[in-house]
Amino acid sequence: MLKPFKLNTGDKVAAITLSWGGAGLLPHRYQAGKRQLQDMFGVTVVETPHALRDPKWISRNPQARADDFMQAFADPTIKAIISMIGGDDSIRILPYLDLDIIRTHPKIFMGYSDMTVTHFACWKSGLTSFYGPSFMAGFAENGGIFPYMAESVRRTLFSAVSIGQLQPNMDGWTVEMLDWGDSNNQSRKRQLKSTTGWNWLQGQGIHRGRLIGGCLEVIDWLRGTDYFPSTADWQDAILFIETSEEAPSPEQVKRMLRSLAAMGVLKRLSGMLVGRPGGNIPPENFPEYDKALLDVVVDEEGLINLPIITNMDFGHTDPMLVLPYGILTEIDCDTHEITLLESAVTEQ
Repeated sequence: MLKPFKLNTGDKVAAITLSWGGAGLLPHRYQAGKRQLQDMFGVTVVETPHALRDPKWISRNPQARADDFMQAFADPTIKAIISMIGGDDSIRILPYLDLDIIRTHPKIFMGYSDMTVTHFACWKSGLTSFYGPSFMAGFAENGGIFPYMAESVRRTLFSAVSIGQLQPNMDGWTVEMLDWGDSNNQSRKRQLKSTTGWNWLQGQGIHRGRLIGGCLEVIDWLRGTDYFPSTADWQDAILFIETSEEAPSPEQVKRMLRSLAAMGVLKRLSGMLVGRPGGNIPPENFPEYDKALLDVVVDEEGLINLPIITNMDFGHTDPMLVLPYGILTEIDCDTHEITLLESAVTEQ
């Protein structure tokens, strides 16, 4: 995988809309994310030409969204591209992407949820990209960016040394939804739930593989397209998955996992990292999702030694980690440590 150059203070970062046009509908929420990102990391944020268009226009013009993406990659003054927000139709930009432009102008791309589509396009081009916060969900956090997320961004995007061991967030987590349409909520901190750390569901010994994954529903949408990873891509990989705020049920999760099993994906893996269930699901119901995983992975596929760690801090939960695609990662089931063994960016 190609690694992009690391970010530095003063670099220019492009804000882009590749799916839902939320920034055009709720500009104050985007402006909060822009301000907080600039203030904390010392970068300069610019908008791509169509980033602030209204949701209806954005929906009608997938090629314009793709054009923004290509122009941002080709622009030598832009050092990173960060998604405004997710959505449900970035799959429509795929016919208009030029993977050669991505390949020949490698730079940081970050987002999550529906951005899984664009991450798989970067993967196909051979570029490491970053499953992490967006402007409106992450950097625009009510009352300021969470320190846990800020530290992950700094270690992953602003440093060219090995990322090292991932640590669980022990300061509390949230999926509380405060109405973004009410600008007064921007200064109101969300309520945090207590945490006991990640759940080591099963596994023994030490396992290594390269990170690949995203939002499970979006991965499911991509099956059968030219952008779905090849059989070789899944060999010895560590799959990270999480579910969206639409909160698919354990039974729906089981069905999506069965599709991956039918394609031979699960049997090729070195491990699975699973984010906290998305949506307003009570923590007491989390074991139902663990059971769905085990029903498929163990009872149906017989993978009794595959490491599975659940309730992790990425995806549709805050604060979130940044996970870089294609980076060699080690899971030590005996010491309960997950370590990224290399950097995800290079020095200029």
